[in-house]
Amino acid sequence: MKKIRVLAILLLTIIGVIACKEEKKDTKTNTSTKTEASVATTAPKTKITLEKLTGSPSYADAVLAMKAPANTTITEVGEVDFNFTVNNYELGQQTAGSNATLLANSSKGQHIHFILNNQPYSAHYTPTFKKEIPAGVHHLVAFLSRSYHESVKNENSVVVKKLIVGENPQDTNGLKMEAPTLIYSRPKGTYKGKDTENLLLDFFVLNTKLSETGHKVKATINGEAFTITEWVPHVIKGLPMGEVTIQLELIDENGTIIPGPFNSVTRTVTLTE
Repeated sequence: MKKIRVLAILLLTIIGVIACKEEKKDTKTNTSTKTEASVATTAPKTKITLEKLTGSPSYADAVLAMKAPANTTITEVGEVDFNFTVNNYELGQQTAGSNATLLANSSKGQHIHFILNNQPYSAHYTPTFKKEIPAGVHHLVAFLSRSYHESVKNENSVVVKKLIVGENPQDTNGLKMEAPTLIYSRPKGTYKGKDTENLLLDFFVLNTKLSETGHKVKATINGEAFTITEWVPHVIKGLPMGEVTIQLELIDENGTIIPGPFNSVTRTVTLTE
C-alpha cells in the first residue's frame, strides 16, 4: 500500500513538472510571436540623403538681360512692365535629358525665376510680363531655369538689380549689392506622388564662390545638417510625407553666417501621397 502511495505521488510530481515546462514554452512562444508582430508593423525610418544632381545640359552660353524697366528708379508704385532678352536658350521648351522625369517638371517648359528680396520665386515662360512692386528699395534677382526648375549657372544667365520704387522709399533690408549673398530657389510648394521621391535643392550665390576651405552653404533639412562646398544642384531623398523644413545658410570658413539680409532663409514644403 505504501509503495502504491509513493508511486502515485511520484507520478503526480512528474506530471506537474511536465505541465510547468509546457506552460513556460507556450509563454515564450507567445512572447516571440508578439515581438515579431511588433517589428513587422513598425515602419523603418528612412534616412535623409543629399546627392549631387548630374546630367543636365549646361547651357554655358545662355544669356539673360533686362531691357525694361531701363530706369530702376521708379516713382510710381504699382505694376511694373518687365522685358527680358534671352539668347542661346528657349523659354517654353522642355529640357532634354533624364532629369525631367527624375524631378518635378513644369509642363510649360523652361522659364525665368523672378525673385524679389529672396522671397519665393514666380515663374515666367515669356520674356515680357507685369509684376506688382511695392514701395521700397528692393533686391531683384532673375535667372534662367530648366523645365525642372534647376537654375542655369553662368555669369550671363542671371540679372541682379536694385529697384527703388516710390517717393522717398525706405531701405528696410540694408542692401549691399556687392556683398556675398545667398538666394533660395528650390524646393518650393507641394509635391505629390512620384515627385516626393526626389526633391531638387537649388540656390544662387552672388559675389562669392563656395569651397572646402572658404565660404559654404549649410543646409538643414528636418533637423539634419549638410555642408555644401560646391555650387551645384542637389537632390534630397528619403523625406517623410508631410511638412518638410529646409534652412539654408551662407557661412564662412569658421561656420559663422556671413552678414547679409538673405544669408539665412527657412522654407517649408509639403509632401503628399
